[in-house]
Amino acid sequence: MEFISDKLIKLIERDAHQLTKNWLNNVQNHSTTPTYHTYDQDKLYQRAFRVYSQLGKWISRETSKEDIEKYYTTIGKQRRKEGFALSEVIQALIITRRHVWLKVLSEGLLDTVLDHHQALELNNRVILFFDRAIFYAALGYEQTE
Repeated sequence: MEFISDKLIKLIERDAHQLTKNWLNNVQNHSTTPTYHTYDQDKLYQRAFRVYSQLGKWISRETSKEDIEKYYTTIGKQRRKEGFALSEVIQALIITRRHVWLKVLSEGLLDTVLDHHQALELNNRVILFFDRAIFYAALGYEQTE
């Protein structure tokens, strides 16, 4: 028996291209992410696609808090060097997370109370991942080498 949360992760990973396009359109037009408006689209696409296409890995129990810390601290440092404001980095991650939940809601797969419960469990795991990503990106951003 496949859980609804597993189906939703597969759906997100399978639709990573469309999610990334939607995210890219959003960050390139959002008033709080001005650096994203002119930054290289291919690089932005690759970055978001990596998150969506590997979301199952990121929120699995196989990925430790330390793994997220190492990756997103480096991301924060890199974004600072690239000229992104910290507020933009945080907003872009929030938009990334928002598009995950919008995708889940748009699929109409949540028919039963059990489906809703499993989707909320998935949402909690996604939120925990993105909260950590945001925190460590901000921490990395603030570090000087």
